[in-house]
Amino acid sequence: MDKQALREQVWDALEEQNQARFPFPPHGRIPNFKGCDEAAERVTETEEWQAATTIKANPDSPQKPLRRAALEAGKTVYMAVPRLRDEKPFLEIDPARIDDIDRAVTIAGSSELGVQVAPEEVPVIDLVVSGSVAVTPAGDRVGKGEGYSDMEFAVLRELGLVSDDTPVVTTVHDLQVVDEEIPVGEHDVPMDIIATPTETYRPDPRPKPTGLDWDLLDAERLDEIPVLARIQENCTQE
Repeated sequence: MDKQALREQVWDALEEQNQARFPFPPHGRIPNFKGCDEAAERVTETEEWQAATTIKANPDSPQKPLRRAALEAGKTVYMAVPRLRDEKPFLEIDPARIDDIDRAVTIAGSSELGVQVAPEEVPVIDLVVSGSVAVTPAGDRVGKGEGYSDMEFAVLRELGLVSDDTPVVTTVHDLQVVDEEIPVGEHDVPMDIIATPTETYRPDPRPKPTGLDWDLLDAERLDEIPVLARIQENCTQE
């Protein structure tokens, strides 16, 4: 099954079985789901989560409970600005500077209360939280199709801020865990921990992308994302 057909299958299943949560419809996005709090709690019980102090997280609704749990535990959260479009492409959300955690974990609130930082201001990331449309028990992931999650990981890898040992976790509904074979490329980031409301999966570890695949980046994308041009320039100079 190709990725788009699989997305549609999962979105339809969540909607038809009344397992989707606001925002509606689940289609075209990382879908929010009933039980996202329970799935997040499973992640917070892992050793990897408890040991982490710096977390890179996605901004989507189903991972809001994890962002809240991170800030409540005193962990600093880093989120990419939409489409990595700014010279300072990451938001630093430091709980020591936040009075309203509920506001800070929303998309609007993170932009308001977070501090935009340049790549060189981001520390080594201890754990990555990723949103998913579908995953397999083996750790293959399908996002909503824009490729920014994998690109953000690749940018961090180029900067030496993540590695093969950096755990990548996702929370999904049980309906989002599929048995279909998913076509994956070298740029696709495998999941290390998959938590649903009822189960925690730990796929066998696999190598993660070693950096940006420049062959997949056209001139338009390079123009839109300043950090890519900076990394490319540094690579050329080296």
